[in-house]
This record gives sequence, structure tokens and C-alpha cells, in this order.
Amino acid sequence: MSLPCPFSGRTDRQDFRILTYNVHSCVGTDRRVDPHRIAEVIAHSNADIIALQELDVGRQRTGGVDQAEVIASLLKMESHFHPALHFAEERYGDAILTAMPMRLVRAGPLPSIGETRGAIWVQVKVGARIVNVVNTHLGLRSVDRSRQVAALLGEDWIGNAEFRGSPAVVCGDLNAFPSSPAYKRLAQRFRDAQLVMAQKPKPTFPSRLPLFRIDHVFVSEDLCVTSTTIPFDQTTRRASDHLPLCVDLSLE
Repeated sequence: MSLPCPFSGRTDRQDFRILTYNVHSCVGTDRRVDPHRIAEVIAHSNADIIALQELDVGRQRTGGVDQAEVIASLLKMESHFHPALHFAEERYGDAILTAMPMRLVRAGPLPSIGETRGAIWVQVKVGARIVNVVNTHLGLRSVDRSRQVAALLGEDWIGNAEFRGSPAVVCGDLNAFPSSPAYKRLAQRFRDAQLVMAQKPKPTFPSRLPLFRIDHVFVSEDLCVTSTTIPFDQTTRRASDHLPLCVDLSLE
């Protein structure tokens, strides 16, 4: 199976589409393990930059495959993966995929009392500009999420000199409602892409009957949000327990 790559290769481009997607180890709501189905969902979205959470790499429970590499290969994209959890040869974590020029800046753990969490930061060249992209999967406990957001805003990540001055996207499964302290802290620094469109924001979880808005894309002031979509069809309802969130952005 080989899927088309949406990257046009133009050096003058000003727009791009980003997708954030918790893929639930590629285990669908029908209990089928299928990285190819996840790749199909992503390909149909025509996204340029892909932020994935809950990927298995070399884990016996999902057939021992490198899910990040399989999906990237099918999409003809490059990937950077960070294991939030590492058991011997088995890993579990987050990745960023794109066919655009990409450089890994940082990948590392975030402070956790419960299940360990991490983040990955890359710089992607869009046309002639550099865009910072941070992908993360925050904890289930409010105290963990607050500490993790504080760390992300610190000097190792968003507060770093290399981050400042360039357009930025911070996205992922934040496990955070808009009323939560973690969400509000990020909203003080960035704009929630779904709210920018002045439409009622849509939930992403659970995929069969979405009720909760816990997957988010935050953007800096120098990015223009032109549209947001949440693909909702028979395939996306089955491929994972989350729906993907797509955001179209333009460099002002």
C-alpha cells in the first residue's frame, strides 16, 4: 500500500495543514490493530504536518512493528518519534511526520507523578519560513497536566530563545477541557485554533460519539487560521478511539 504525499515542494508556499491525532496504538474501536487504516485516514486529510500520540514501537501487544515508521513510510514522509514509555525493547509515545524539511530540536520527558509523559519539538520549513511545532500527550491527572504545561512553557521548550520569534503550533491530546487550569495556561500564551474560527468548537473523543474536546491545536498570533475540520465518517469512527483534528494555517 502506497499513499499519496500532499507536500507540493513549493518554495513560495504560505499555507499548510496540520493534523493532531491520538491513534490509540492503531487499535480501532472494532479492536483491530491496523496502522494502514490510520495512514489512510491521514492521507485523506491531505495534512502536511502530522502530530500523532499513542504509537507503539516494537510492542508485543500490537505485533512488534514500528508504527511510526510504518505510517511514515506509507505516507512517504519523514518522522521523529519520542518514547514516553520504554520497557526493554518496547516503546510507546508520540511522533511528528511531514514531507517538508524538518529538524528535530528537542524530545524529552515531562514531569509526571502518574504515567510518564513527554513532548517532541521540531522546526518545519514552510516556504521560506521556519515554523515551530510541539506535539505532546498530557497526563490524566490535573496536577500532572499543570506541571507538564509549566514545563512546556519553560526555557527548555517554548521559553527557549530558539522557539521565540518564529510562528508556532502546540498541539496534541492534552486530556484537558477548556475549563481546566492546563488549558487556560496555554490559552494565555496561544490561540485555540477552533475558537479563532468563531464557530462552535467540536469534540474529538470518543470517536463513535464525540462528547469531549480534549485534543487541541494552539497557534501563535502570527499564524492565520483559515479552517478547522474534524473528519467524522465510518473509517475515522473505527480507526481509533479519538477523531483527528485538522487545522489549515497561513503565514501572515
